[in-house]
Amino acid sequence: MPTKPLERLIFAQGGLCFFCDEPLPIGEASVEHLVASAKGGDSNLENCVACCKTVNTLLGSMSLKQKFQVVLNQRGEFKCPARKAKVPAPKTSVKLPTVAQAKSERLKLVVDKLRERGDLRPKKLTSLRNFIATQFGNKLTDKELDALLNGLQSAGTIAIDGTKLTYDL
Repeated sequence: MPTKPLERLIFAQGGLCFFCDEPLPIGEASVEHLVASAKGGDSNLENCVACCKTVNTLLGSMSLKQKFQVVLNQRGEFKCPARKAKVPAPKTSVKLPTVAQAKSERLKLVVDKLRERGDLRPKKLTSLRNFIATQFGNKLTDKELDALLNGLQSAGTIAIDGTKLTYDL
């Protein structure tokens, strides 16, 4: 279990930034106090979230009302100033992988991402489902998610005991 406050927050948030919901590497992360310390906010988990250092600097010691306004001004999708706008891939004619190849590639990606997380891997089945869905932009169907979980289990990568998980990576 993570012991530092920042690690605990990142773990609790599934490895994602609180504001933009993008993967948040520990090196880019910082603790944002929702009610700023300068305005009397404390450092308990109810008042703290993990976000990138750029957003933390942007929000600084704004009041909670001002922070909400920054987020609401994004009109439904928070655009992190630390991330560059995603440029659409050029349209080319590419041979699409077969269903089996796509599943194999997806499994490999999930295993690689889980390895990267080290001790910060999801401990419960619902958290793992959310983690996998996030890796694919929440565009997988429940059937595809179940297939990936079954593939991880069949390969011996995960063992499911009720809702708890163990890993063999």
